[in-house]
Amino acid sequence: MDEESSPIEVLIQRLPGNDLPLPARSTAQSAGYDLRACIDAPVTLEPMRRALVPTGFALALPPGWEAQIRPRSGLALEHGITMLNTPGTIDADYRGEIKVLAVNLGDRAVTLRRGDRIAQMILARLPATSLRETDALPETSRGAGGFGHTGSR
Repeated sequence: MDEESSPIEVLIQRLPGNDLPLPARSTAQSAGYDLRACIDAPVTLEPMRRALVPTGFALALPPGWEAQIRPRSGLALEHGITMLNTPGTIDADYRGEIKVLAVNLGDRAVTLRRGDRIAQMILARLPATSLRETDALPETSRGAGGFGHTGSR
């Protein structure tokens, strides 16, 4: 196997009080690892309210990698549950508990229970980059056109 297809080892630590399954992919081709709510009591999210939901684990990512925490499409479609600051970024040097900043954008209260799958985690390699200051940028046909510039449909 070459480096691109060799598995990358990511250390995961189950935190005290977490007896839930560790993050796992639902299918062999799933991109994301499902994250579960590691809460002692149900958390009810009223419409337009948010909560920081613990997952009960921490990671040690290799240098040059990040974990992106994203909403689950089923929760978003069925209940209006998504995440603020999405995708959330977990840096390689962070060692604290992974938490999910959930928000209810739906029109009914939603109760999260211990073990509910609440988000997904995508692991991504970061390219080696550097910023170089310049007095001018190369021209493009788009130029400085921003939000909505390429049309709404």
